[in-house]
Amino acid sequence: MSKTYLVTSALPYANGDIHLGHLVEHVQTDIFVRFQKLMGHQCYYMCADDAHGTAIMLSAEKEGVEPEEFIDRVKAQHIRDFERFNIEYDHYYSTHSDENRQLSEYVFGSAESDGGIIKKDIQQYFDEEKGLFLSDRYIKGICPKCGAEDQYGDACEKCYATYSATDLVSPVSVFSGKPPVLKDSTHYFFNLEKYRKDITDWLDQNPVSQSVKNKLTEWLDGELKPWDISRDAPYFGFKIPGTEDKYFYVWLDAPIGYIATTESWAQTKNESHEQYWKNEGVEIHHFIGKDIMYFHTLFWPAMLAVSGFQQPKKVHIHGFLTVNGEKMSKSRGTFILARDYADELDPDILRYYYAAKLSASMEDIDFSLEDFVHRINSDVLGKFINIASRIGAIVNKKLAGRLSIIDDEGAALLNNIMGHSDHIQSAYDALETNKCMRLIMECAEMANKYIDDKAPWAMVKEDEEAARIVCTVALNALRMLNIYLSPVCPNITQKLFDFLGVSGQSFGELSLNLENAKIQPYDHVLHRLKLEDVTSLITPNS
Repeated sequence: MSKTYLVTSALPYANGDIHLGHLVEHVQTDIFVRFQKLMGHQCYYMCADDAHGTAIMLSAEKEGVEPEEFIDRVKAQHIRDFERFNIEYDHYYSTHSDENRQLSEYVFGSAESDGGIIKKDIQQYFDEEKGLFLSDRYIKGICPKCGAEDQYGDACEKCYATYSATDLVSPVSVFSGKPPVLKDSTHYFFNLEKYRKDITDWLDQNPVSQSVKNKLTEWLDGELKPWDISRDAPYFGFKIPGTEDKYFYVWLDAPIGYIATTESWAQTKNESHEQYWKNEGVEIHHFIGKDIMYFHTLFWPAMLAVSGFQQPKKVHIHGFLTVNGEKMSKSRGTFILARDYADELDPDILRYYYAAKLSASMEDIDFSLEDFVHRINSDVLGKFINIASRIGAIVNKKLAGRLSIIDDEGAALLNNIMGHSDHIQSAYDALETNKCMRLIMECAEMANKYIDDKAPWAMVKEDEEAARIVCTVALNALRMLNIYLSPVCPNITQKLFDFLGVSGQSFGELSLNLENAKIQPYDHVLHRLKLEDVTSLITPNS
């Protein structure tokens, strides 16, 4: 039965370039979306730039431009980078929009009417040298829970604890490197404890993995602290209604940006966001990194509940990306930008490598340069594309580019490959793409063994029609593998569909054999990788 999905990736911050770490999530999401579409489901992919906050205000100031001009330029760069990696959004927007302003005010107003907003005086860090109240991300210090050094003022990247910036040990301003001073200010808070039942009822529907649920249960064992949702001027964002110098904290309006993006897109269809966010017939899936788990699994479902929106069916949480076993580092040259990679190497092979590494768990994945070269040469070239290059040459040079029929032995091979379809589909659906790639490569190995055993390059010299049947079987195996891999390598598989003379096919068309057809000349799709091709991406800063 056909389903309808609305899928999001976490919003990239409009204050920097897209790098290989961002691509882990957006590739994972795009693979899921493409798979669901291949299965015949309605699946809509929404994303936007997260465009508010002190960082953007200061970056624009440094460049001597208005924040609006700054975020528009960054958004255009982000879209170009994602397009190069074949990420296909149904709509890519910005949180700095009229739709998001209105929806943020609506969510805030709903919580306020429900008694979920608290006003209280707080002490907040202030950088005297900069003359600026410091948001959490502009304070660093020692985590009060685990003692990890160099952690931000809102959450620890080591133990995932969240806390107030004033709880940090030995805090310093990232601007001056000096300890900030405390100043009094009135702030607005979202009373998270009031919505405990909304959160626990949602968690009972298993929207997250068991390991994530266990972590959330730890947090829910204690009292949920009120969440500070306001920031003082100067600040680039939406002003809180009825105030002169208070703004919504970026983490309030950023996730609401999912709904605002849907509204902007829906307007082009003469529809409304309510048809997706207030419709139980639509499954909402969020893809995020584990560093923002707290916001998406506690605050966000509570905000949605109080404002009458549907909570997500699933929140898929992935780990971080390391390069050669270490955290990405500008000084080591391993902080690789998406555009730098795409200038040198095929984006589809990075998509394949990520797919071969990713599962539904929160485990970190490593971009090992040597393993990357080996896996691409072994799998994508050696097992998959190799079928097209070997057989394409024989059919076009010796057999006039024409295929024949599939015999009983060939049908047995193709049935065996199709027998893996249910497992492959289940693995895609469960985000177990590492398992999925293993299964697909097992099918590719079967096809290659069949080709090696039949040796059509020798057979064609003695019996052209027998060789033609073998080649027909082999290219039908390729066609099936191509369907299996198309969510992961859309550009490569499109070239191979063109070679076979068929349009892009879905899982429902696996059994439609290609017989008595003419294929196109084979053009090289991918060249063998060398280690130096990849190591050239790493340029340590001196």
